[in-house]
Amino acid sequence: MRIALFQPDLPPNVGTLVRMGACLGLPVDIIRPCGFPLGREALRRSAMDYFEHADIHIHADWAAFQDSVPGRRVLLTTKASVPYTDARYVPDDVLVVGQESVGAPDFVHDAAALRVRIPMKPGLRSLNVALAAAMVAGEALRQTGFSPQ
Repeated sequence: MRIALFQPDLPPNVGTLVRMGACLGLPVDIIRPCGFPLGREALRRSAMDYFEHADIHIHADWAAFQDSVPGRRVLLTTKASVPYTDARYVPDDVLVVGQESVGAPDFVHDAAALRVRIPMKPGLRSLNVALAAAMVAGEALRQTGFSPQ
C-alpha cells in the first residue's frame, strides 16, 4: 500500500504524510507541480527526523506517476458515493489525495478504480488531506492485515 499526494499545496501536510508513511512502512508518492518549492531540504524540514526513515518518491507529473507506480488507484474525494468504511481494500492499493485547495481534477478521478469519501456533517466542505489519508489508510491497513516492515 502507498500514499500519493497529487500536487500538494501545503508543506505541513506533506510532512505529516511523510511521517505517517515512515512510521507505518508506507511509501509516499509526491506528484508535481507542488504549490511550494519542493526539495530535499524542504522535505527534511517538514518531515523532521522521520525523513531518513521515509520511502519518498517524487514524480514530475501525473503521467510519470502513472507510468512508474503499479497498483489500484483509490481516490479520496468528497464527490464519491462509497463511504471509505464500505470499500474493500487490497495490499497494492495506492491511496490518492488531491490538492488541499481544489481536490483532484477529472483526469485523476477517471484514473481511479475506486473513489471513496469520508461521511461528514452536512454543510462542511472537507477534512484536511493528511487527516483524511490517515483515516482511510487506517481502515485499508486494518483490512489488509497491517504489519509495518
